Amino acid sequence: MKKNIVLWDLMIYVALPLFVWKILRDYTGDYYAMLLSSVPGILYTIYRFIEMKKVNTFGLFILFTLIIGTLIDVLAGSSLQLLWNNVYYAAGISLFFLGTMVLRRPITLYFGLDFAELQGHDRMFSKRLFYKKPLYILFQLITLSFALRSGILAIVKAWLIMEYGVEAFDKGIILRQAFSWIMTGVTIIGFFYIGKIIKESPHLIKEVQDEVDKEEAI
Repeated sequence: MKKNIVLWDLMIYVALPLFVWKILRDYTGDYYAMLLSSVPGILYTIYRFIEMKKVNTFGLFILFTLIIGTLIDVLAGSSLQLLWNNVYYAAGISLFFLGTMVLRRPITLYFGLDFAELQGHDRMFSKRLFYKKPLYILFQLITLSFALRSGILAIVKAWLIMEYGVEAFDKGIILRQAFSWIMTGVTIIGFFYIGKIIKESPHLIKEVQDEVDKEEAI
């Protein structure tokens, strides 16, 4: 599955939901068709979460957003309200990312710590390293791009609802996945550049190691 992750994402997050939506809406109504169309994505996300085999910041974030997203869909009560709830949800996620930046705890920095730890690096050492100015700024920028992604998605979804009503649902599915792929690309490029800076800046690693040695000597 790892080798065909884009194909699986396309099938589970786009093709299946659109198929369920188009086939079932005439039999179950718009609202229940929307709910049922989200089931493949929920099950797939749970599988991906279990496959990580470790609870970390990234895994908890995925689980949290899955639970909240499912709840706002189930509690919507109507198809149109479900669409608006997703607008509010996207706006809320955008504010969450911005909040982590304001608190100087950019969430993507902690995602980076998770990935570094999975590669065998010491988490506390990596945290000290990531908070060094050039790397920290990059993590803030990556987090900002996530905030902008959710904010823009909320605005565009709101426009689609006002323009097309319930028919905005399938357009939203395609839009959401397109934005997801764009952000995946931005994240990969950002993390790659961070890795490049680390390799080309041995003085940063030495600086962190000196700090650790001083603390251990006290």
